[in-house]
Amino acid sequence: MKLLQLVLIVSVLSNFTYAQESESNAIKDSLYISEIEDSKEPLKILHAEPLYIDLIRDLGARKGEKEWNVGLGLTDRDQYDEYLALVEYEWAPVDRLGLEVELPFSLHYPVGNNANAPGNKLNSVKIAGQYTFWVSDKHKTSMAFGYIQEFELTDFNNYGSGKLLTGNIYNPFFIAAKRLGSNFHSLIYTGPAIAHHFNNGAMQTSWQINSNIHYMISGTRNFIGLEFNKEFNQGDFDMTIRPQLRLDIADNLLIGIVTGIPINRETERFSTFLRLIYEPGH
Repeated sequence: MKLLQLVLIVSVLSNFTYAQESESNAIKDSLYISEIEDSKEPLKILHAEPLYIDLIRDLGARKGEKEWNVGLGLTDRDQYDEYLALVEYEWAPVDRLGLEVELPFSLHYPVGNNANAPGNKLNSVKIAGQYTFWVSDKHKTSMAFGYIQEFELTDFNNYGSGKLLTGNIYNPFFIAAKRLGSNFHSLIYTGPAIAHHFNNGAMQTSWQINSNIHYMISGTRNFIGLEFNKEFNQGDFDMTIRPQLRLDIADNLLIGIVTGIPINRETERFSTFLRLIYEPGH
């Protein structure tokens, strides 16, 4: 009889503790979401931003927001290793409009005596803009369109040859994001990338469809999630699954860790990527 009473007491206390934790998490979520969405005008919905193909600025960006990003990555491409680095600055000059300038670098090192590797270079100068044209508090949804202009550059070894620019990439895109409850976030980012090669005047179009699902930890900016980067290129389909984690390590500093797993190994094998996010004045 005493054992039964003890079991009942433990069960009641466990249920009470679980209810308290659930209520505490709900309060944390409510307070953090309120801090983002209700602190200023215009309306802004909290969405998790993917770490590999990131947005130009937060959806529903407010005037004065700004952010520095530094990225480092490593990709195994069978015959050579590719080391990636990028520096980007993004800001919102007016409400709901985000602008960005990015400098992406790639360094290549052959694997094995007979392997060949491309030259090292600053890949391009990227200039981009993104405008959030619809924000719905009722549906917890935001939509935006934008454009990225890339000026492709030659290898470092070819500097001084008079052919610094090798082509352009024209990339209009569309974004739709919806928060599911307080913790789950979904987003799709899609558009064509039109490459114009100066050496022969050829134009090549590929379609990118990037879908994402993230779970944001209660009351924090930390999240775990999956990014699915899909590309259709002249009848060929490639997809890389990117598990990822974002950690808030200071009030104005976050770190994102990404792993890349290709569904086939035609052009690349496993990869890793690290993104450091600094928000001055946050």
